[in-house]
Amino acid sequence: MNAVTQTDLLRSLPPARRYARALTGSQGAGDALVAAALKAGLPDLPVRLALYAGVTRLAPPPATPAHGAALPASQRQLLLLTALEELTLPEAASVLGISHEVAETELAEARAALRSAAATEVLVIEDEPIIAMDVRQLVEACGHRVVGVAATEAQAVRLAASKRPGLILADVNLGAGGDGITAVGRIQEQLKVPVIFVTAYPERLLTAEGVEPAFVISKPFEPLALAIATYQAASSTVPIE
Repeated sequence: MNAVTQTDLLRSLPPARRYARALTGSQGAGDALVAAALKAGLPDLPVRLALYAGVTRLAPPPATPAHGAALPASQRQLLLLTALEELTLPEAASVLGISHEVAETELAEARAALRSAAATEVLVIEDEPIIAMDVRQLVEACGHRVVGVAATEAQAVRLAASKRPGLILADVNLGAGGDGITAVGRIQEQLKVPVIFVTAYPERLLTAEGVEPAFVISKPFEPLALAIATYQAASSTVPIE
């Protein structure tokens, strides 16, 4: 890889860590993957793409979901790179080392397969009623079942205890109702469950301090990004931290 400055590398590490966590399902496994990629050496690409490529090269094989068919590794990676990391298709193709034409075909097949993939029961934590309704519709359109919608921290903890969801989709800022991060922390003291944070403040969750979530989607988000994140979270077999 061409020489890069420390500033360039540090700027590119948070998105690389986010991508690695989404691939593996946990902060620890994702960070270990990034560290291994750096140690192994990165390909000759712009630094951000080089980090993605290094992580992709060493990524473990995808988990097999309990229900539905598993997406091939390359299709999962393309979905994550284009929808969650917002790379262009040519950039994503260069990360995977495939042609634009192959990437285009693989991505189209992956999008078509998402609807029939892993499904689970979801708890939504969101204080804005209209947003909560939109999220519920999107989650159900992905093939999941919403078992509850909580507008406050206390409601979230109570619903999680009674419904025991397979996935939590949480906003960070619950206004007067508390804090989504705190709510999830309280829930995970009793129930180890994958969590996707949907937030306008992703920097609060990408500090490299303490425990970070495996899945973070920035608001405003595209429906496809949510579909991919819910699939990855629901089909992950990595122990949740």
